[in-house]
Amino acid sequence: MARYVFITGGVVSSLGKGLASAALGALLQARGFSVRLRKLDPYLNVDPGTMSPFEHGEVFVTDDGAETDLDLGHYERFTGVAARATDSVSSGRIYSNVLEKERRGDYLGKTIQVIPHVTNEIKDFLTIGADEVDFMLCEIGGTVGDIEGLPFFEAIRQFGQERPRGQCIYMHLTLLPYVAASGELKTKPTQHSVKELRSIGIAPDVLVCRSEHPIPEKEREKLALFCNVRPDSVIAACDLKSIYEAPLAYHREGLDQAVLDAFGISPAPRPNLSRWEDVADRIFNPEGEVRVAIVGKYTQLEDAYKSVTEALTHGGMANRVRVRVEWVDAELFDREDPAPWLEGFHAILVPGGFGERGTEGKIKAAQFARTRKVPYLGICLGMQMAVIEAARNLAGLKTAGSQEFDLEAVDKLSPRFEPVIFHLREWIKDNQKIARDVLDDKGGTMRLGAYAARLAEGSKVAAIYDSTRIEERHRHRYEVDIKYRDVLEAQGLRFSGMSPDGHLPEIVEIDDHPWFIGVQFHPELKSKPFAPHPLFADFVRAAKDISRLV
Repeated sequence: MARYVFITGGVVSSLGKGLASAALGALLQARGFSVRLRKLDPYLNVDPGTMSPFEHGEVFVTDDGAETDLDLGHYERFTGVAARATDSVSSGRIYSNVLEKERRGDYLGKTIQVIPHVTNEIKDFLTIGADEVDFMLCEIGGTVGDIEGLPFFEAIRQFGQERPRGQCIYMHLTLLPYVAASGELKTKPTQHSVKELRSIGIAPDVLVCRSEHPIPEKEREKLALFCNVRPDSVIAACDLKSIYEAPLAYHREGLDQAVLDAFGISPAPRPNLSRWEDVADRIFNPEGEVRVAIVGKYTQLEDAYKSVTEALTHGGMANRVRVRVEWVDAELFDREDPAPWLEGFHAILVPGGFGERGTEGKIKAAQFARTRKVPYLGICLGMQMAVIEAARNLAGLKTAGSQEFDLEAVDKLSPRFEPVIFHLREWIKDNQKIARDVLDDKGGTMRLGAYAARLAEGSKVAAIYDSTRIEERHRHRYEVDIKYRDVLEAQGLRFSGMSPDGHLPEIVEIDDHPWFIGVQFHPELKSKPFAPHPLFADFVRAAKDISRLV
């Protein structure tokens, strides 16, 4: 039966609970324990699938097709443990389950209440897969005191009471603000946060304090005294140059030891941190630098492309170079020459996205990369933009476009574009046909999760993967129309990856180019610092080669 660590936050949001959880998971793994990480989010959306990236950042997709919080990406990147649909739940999902049971009559006529029905549903979620691992790390989204989070805090309080003594601990992450005028770190916000947590019946066993400055011994002792934790369980979480330094930094502060002590695990196995020492060495000792432009529409919020930027970092680590990512808003050159914005970069990446805004700029970015021989990686929509660009400028289909940008084309009523990209109406998943309509609900209706693809013998991607069969994660509802394959391949755009049934294009590439690849899936979701995704590793290698020629 797993031991549980519940990670909560206080004072302010966005302190790094997800990173702290992921780093703790990595440290427990380094000591030989198996782990699984979970995220419990208080928002009422069933999942983040319909949220704007400006609201929530990227949507992370699991192999089994769940659209989840971006923190699950941190969990996977730090532990290598593939997340599942059962590793993420929101208030919306919990309430939806409760109401479905009520409509079926499962509660036998009882009055449905937050306690016990909602809290029981949360507790049931927590126990899924508990017999598979040594430690279950459960992060509660938001901050203590938020009205939305109260059912989750009550559920984990009950859960700890119902489990055998010593099976659950609570880790609380707070902010220690620095007041420059007095030159002091202030502990009072943390004291009040812990007081709020204790008022709902939860006493933290480990206190993680985010700070811009080291915590003096005097303040540690004060926090231990007023927050009722052991002095060696007050852990400093200072700002770092790289998130991948976090496991080593938290280990130096004694986080993993404090957690094991709280569980009474003694003597604790010695950690093997060689994996993270190698990661840190590659991060802090690069042998060069490459500049990569990410041409997108959500460039004002970097978290919208979190997995992409991390995968580029991993690709840099594989090549011993620092990847300097620069954000380029595709709308800047919707109607202009992109050269002033794109010249000087060693590679161009166009990531996924939705909607027509900024697409003409992305098409021009693909054209710039193709004609200037700049390495290009198009992901999901980025692949579709490369196909439209080739259709317009190589195959002579001047009105080539997407049904996504011209919904009238679905009904054949005066479409603006010839739909090279069409709305996917059916596909095969686990040997079953899935059907979709353009008017279906938006949430959870895309082609989601892991799908296999066959790669052409002798293609660039087959060489990069060192295989002709791959499995990658998808999140999209539009596809390249296979009927244009012959005319595009005649102009040099090779369809080098296809679905196993041969109906859906998965990868396109240009042979007569240093590196030009578009993929319909999201390879960034499977990249890790200690196992960079082969596409990103080779993309950065190509950028590195170009940088040497400049």
